[in-house]
Amino acid sequence: LIWQHISLVPMVARSSTLLAICVAVSVVFVLSQRGPKAIGSTYATPSQLAKNPVACSRRSLGRMRDASAHAISRRQAISLIAGSAPAALIWQHNAARADTEAVSGSPSGISKVFVAGATGNTGKRAVDYLKNKYPDVKIIAGVRSLEKAKKLGIADGNVELVQFDVTSPEKDLEKAVSGVDAVICATGFVPGNPFEFSKLAHAVDNEGTIKLVDAAKNTGVKKFVLISSILTNGREIGQEKNPGFVITNAFGGALDEKLVAEKYLRKSGLDFTIVRPGGLKDAAPSGSLVVAREDTTFTGEISRDRVAQVLVEATFDRKASQKVIEIIEEEKAEAASSDMFGAIA
Repeated sequence: LIWQHISLVPMVARSSTLLAICVAVSVVFVLSQRGPKAIGSTYATPSQLAKNPVACSRRSLGRMRDASAHAISRRQAISLIAGSAPAALIWQHNAARADTEAVSGSPSGISKVFVAGATGNTGKRAVDYLKNKYPDVKIIAGVRSLEKAKKLGIADGNVELVQFDVTSPEKDLEKAVSGVDAVICATGFVPGNPFEFSKLAHAVDNEGTIKLVDAAKNTGVKKFVLISSILTNGREIGQEKNPGFVITNAFGGALDEKLVAEKYLRKSGLDFTIVRPGGLKDAAPSGSLVVAREDTTFTGEISRDRVAQVLVEATFDRKASQKVIEIIEEEKAEAASSDMFGAIA
């Protein structure tokens, strides 16, 4: 099992014990209906969940490995489900090689980038990668809490802090992104009161993103990069019963809300790239980065550091234009290419 929502894993860990138990019980029910055929090798069995549901929830309900004969690797799982999945695994990047050598100038004519959600676990990493890789590019960090941003040390060098909330009126969003060349949207609703999950997911992942898209269009932004999730389109591609889809979407219908925003961005007329990562890990990158076409990846995990790298590189690489890509990490990946975005049709 994997959690797809960009802020889900760390926030669930802070939720009440009661909420964690409720979620774990729902997982037990789903898995009991599916038996040992759950996708991927990183899932918690019903017996593991029953023994320690809170711990399972806090470990993303899926990072325990099933040692039974039914366990298969993530890559095998993708191949079994997608059929032609090996052809979709098109790019490898060795985690030991950090592509952070500074680049001078403003690639693709982009000299100022706005990062929405810059104090989030992925947004902050995007800001850090931008600072190190593109020191000549001005960064506007959109944050809900200026105090938190300062404590995190975000405001230094070529970074300017701007108070920003994606649920604010559109005129406020236009003011925040006015004058920038590109927007990286790394926002996502923060699970809190379970009775408000649906309201918050709709306000942030749907309406909030749409308002930011409109603000970007109205102010002449050249590029819009959106972080979403694998399985966002799960209902349309026969993955509605995939445990990853079922559990993630239980949090306010987050995947359904993200899909609405994705479709809106694709029809907006903006130059866009939509990045759909697998389950997000705070750990450092490991193995190879696998980049695939949309709706071909149904399980897997990836380091937030690597997601941040892809978000930033998609901002400057013209080959990422008008594309939806899905990314995970694999210890062993095949059909490698030296071109991260060019091989995606």
